[in-house]
Amino acid sequence: MVKRIGDKKVSDIGLGTWKMGGGYWTPDTTKDEEDVRAIRFALENGINLIDTAEMYGGGHTEELVSMAINGLDREEIFIITKVWSNHLKYDDLIKSAMQSLKRLNSKYIDLYLIHWPNTSVPIAESIKAMEKLVDMGVIRYFGVSNFTVKLLEEARSATSKYEIIANEIEYSVMNKSPEKDLIPYCEKNKIIVIAYSPLGKGNVSKLTILESIAKKYNKTAVQVALNYLIKRSIPIPKASKIEHIKEILGSMGWYLTEEDYNRISKTAKF
Repeated sequence: MVKRIGDKKVSDIGLGTWKMGGGYWTPDTTKDEEDVRAIRFALENGINLIDTAEMYGGGHTEELVSMAINGLDREEIFIITKVWSNHLKYDDLIKSAMQSLKRLNSKYIDLYLIHWPNTSVPIAESIKAMEKLVDMGVIRYFGVSNFTVKLLEEARSATSKYEIIANEIEYSVMNKSPEKDLIPYCEKNKIIVIAYSPLGKGNVSKLTILESIAKKYNKTAVQVALNYLIKRSIPIPKASKIEHIKEILGSMGWYLTEEDYNRISKTAKF
């Protein structure tokens, strides 16, 4: 199974960067070396998709991504970043994208997402800015995050030149509610699902069904939980420790049998 976002091949799993380099708009440089090393390790060992956002560390996380990709083949790396909900007016969105581009020290952003919807700004205004950014060559593709089916329909109807190609949502074996309506809608309309918090904030290891299936594959519960998500999404677990990234890497290169997938699908609770 080869995954693509637009014209670029991407790994089955990406690396999330939330709380690397700080938290909600607040930078923290105390673990920069560790965080850069972690991102670099992931990129050198089979993960080529990195997810970040302007809000993470007030932009400092994007700077860490820039440091981590320095010297690597940019064309082989897929970078996702996101514009915050208070920057969705046309001029603000363009400005945010340019600032993210500068912090990433890149010629372009692969995928630019609206981080959260904002009902006070017409979605058509934001989409118009996104399409302008594609024309400018600042971004290659755009999408959304945390959008419901209704909001997706509104956003899609506002496009005039390019398609919305991704929706980043919370999705894990602990929270399978998107499988009811949202993921089927995305699949029908060729919108890629990117899954954040794919490990249920660390709680997936407590599911006994995952532990029993993991033994069969000589894997961990975490690896089974991520592998389950690969079928219908690109999970982006966050990890800043090398041993955790190694465990994440072990989620790729194999697939659950249909029987085991269905066991998890029917047993794990929403």
